[in-house]
Amino acid sequence: MPIIAAPEPPPIVQRLVPYGEARRADMAAYARRHYGIDDWRLRDPRVVVLHFTVNGSLRATYDAFAPNRPDPELGERPGVCAHLGVGRDGTVWQFARLSFMCRHTVGLNHVALGVEAVGFSAAEIRANRRQYRATLRTLQWLRCRSRIPVADVIGHNENREHRLHRERVARLRTQTHGDWTRAQMRLVRRDLRALGAC
Repeated sequence: MPIIAAPEPPPIVQRLVPYGEARRADMAAYARRHYGIDDWRLRDPRVVVLHFTVNGSLRATYDAFAPNRPDPELGERPGVCAHLGVGRDGTVWQFARLSFMCRHTVGLNHVALGVEAVGFSAAEIRANRRQYRATLRTLQWLRCRSRIPVADVIGHNENREHRLHRERVARLRTQTHGDWTRAQMRLVRRDLRALGAC
């Protein structure tokens, strides 16, 4: 899908994690195993997935994403990452280029941009007005630039039900996390719609 004019993004601080040849090779191998795709690039983003970090800062999030080490949960490379993070003060950091595939959501990494909001719960993030406004602005900018409908801005917990979910590794087909449930994302999608059309 072509990139279109989008609302202005929030100010974005570049804090790109190392994504050199080794990580690209690991991402391509991961995409082959899990999606049957021989590529490390995110060529056609069609979903935006919202996460929360379960830590207290953008710096801690960067430090978790930067090493290309096997993740503790599934034990495989590349290391986990997301494209953007939103701090408690509303600052937005970019961790990876939007054209790079990141490991943030089982079954959807091949089509999904990932946004991490710093915090320990959806309620905490929504209660922080500055952070929540910046999160909405970031989600709106991402979805508009790639022509992603509001309905395809989802929470991490909604990954398994999404129509584009694809997972070739049988033991992972039901894997999900608890961040941003459907009930919580109904409120986020309502607030995105209130921002108006792209």
